[in-house]
Amino acid sequence: MATVLHEPDISPAEQAAAVSLSIIIPVYNEDGNVEPLYDLLKSVLQQIGRPHEIIFIDDGSRDATYEVLRRLNASDPGCRIIRFRRNFGQTAALAAGFAHARGEFIITLDGDLQNDPRDIPMLLSKLEEGYDVVSGWRVRRKDKLLTRRLPSICANWLISRITGVNLHDYGCTLKAYRREVAQNIGLYGEMHRFIPAVASWMGVSVAEVKVNHHPRCRGTSKYGLSRTLRVTLDLITVKFLLSYATKPLQIFGTMGFVSSSIGFILAAYLSIDKLIFGHGLAARPLLLMAILLILVGIQFISIGLLGEMMVRIYHEGQKKPIYVVKETLG
Repeated sequence: MATVLHEPDISPAEQAAAVSLSIIIPVYNEDGNVEPLYDLLKSVLQQIGRPHEIIFIDDGSRDATYEVLRRLNASDPGCRIIRFRRNFGQTAALAAGFAHARGEFIITLDGDLQNDPRDIPMLLSKLEEGYDVVSGWRVRRKDKLLTRRLPSICANWLISRITGVNLHDYGCTLKAYRREVAQNIGLYGEMHRFIPAVASWMGVSVAEVKVNHHPRCRGTSKYGLSRTLRVTLDLITVKFLLSYATKPLQIFGTMGFVSSSIGFILAAYLSIDKLIFGHGLAARPLLLMAILLILVGIQFISIGLLGEMMVRIYHEGQKKPIYVVKETLG
C-alpha cells in the first residue's frame, strides 16, 4: 500500500496530455539529499521547458525523508509523493513510479545526488533521435574500488555477455525511457538493473551515453557486496525469460534428451558387454550411471512439458500476447 499526494482530479487522457516528462526518484533515508536534489532538478527542468512532474517514491524511510517530501509537495503540486508502508527495494519503487508516471518520456535517477540532473537534456536528446531506452554510463565513477566499482565491472561484463545487450554500466539508475516501454516491463526481485535487457525482448533500441557521477556527500550507501548473490540469481531468471519464457521445453527437453541419450548409449554398451562377452553387471557403477541419466532425462522432459502447459495457461488466462506491436498502418 502507498500514500499518493496531490493526485489531480482530471481524466487519465487529460493527465497524459498535461505532462511531457516524468522524473522518478526512489529514496530511502535521504532526508539530507532530497531538498538539494529537488532544487537542482527544478532549475534543470525550467531550462528544458517541458510540462513535467517529479515523482518521489519514499521506500519506507525511517528518518525525516517523508516530512521533507511533504513540504516539497505542499509548495509544488507537480512534485508527487508515493509512500510505501515499508522498505520494498529499488525495483518495487521504480515499478510504482512507472505505474504512476504520466509523461511521454520517463527519467529515473537516484536520490543521493550522485546522479547529475544536468545530464537529463542529453538523455532526452538521445531519445528524440529515435531510441526507446537511453542508459547512463558513469565513466568516472566516484565510488570505492573494491566494494563497488570492481564488482560492477565484472557484473556488467557478465550481464552483457549473457543477455546480448552490451552496456558498460547496467547499475546506473540515470536512464530515460519512452513511457510505452517502461510501463510494459514487469519488475520484481533485483530486476531494475536489467531493464534494458528485459526491454530488449520487445525489440526496443537501446543507447548509452556518458554521464557525470558525484561522490556521496550526505547519508550512507544502501548497497554492498551482500546483494551479489541476488543479482546473480536474477540474471539467471532474466536469461531464461529472454530465451525460453515462451518455449521451456526447448531448454529442459534438450537437457533431457542429452541426458537420456547418454544413458541409453551406456545401457546399450553394458547390454552388449553382458550378452556377448559375458561380463557381469552387478558390481559395475556404470550401470547405476546409465539408469540415473535415463531417469534424469525423463524428468527434464517432463518438467519441460509441464512448463509448456503453464506458459499456455498463463498467456491464455491473462490474454497476454507473446509479441509487441510497435505500430500499424491502414
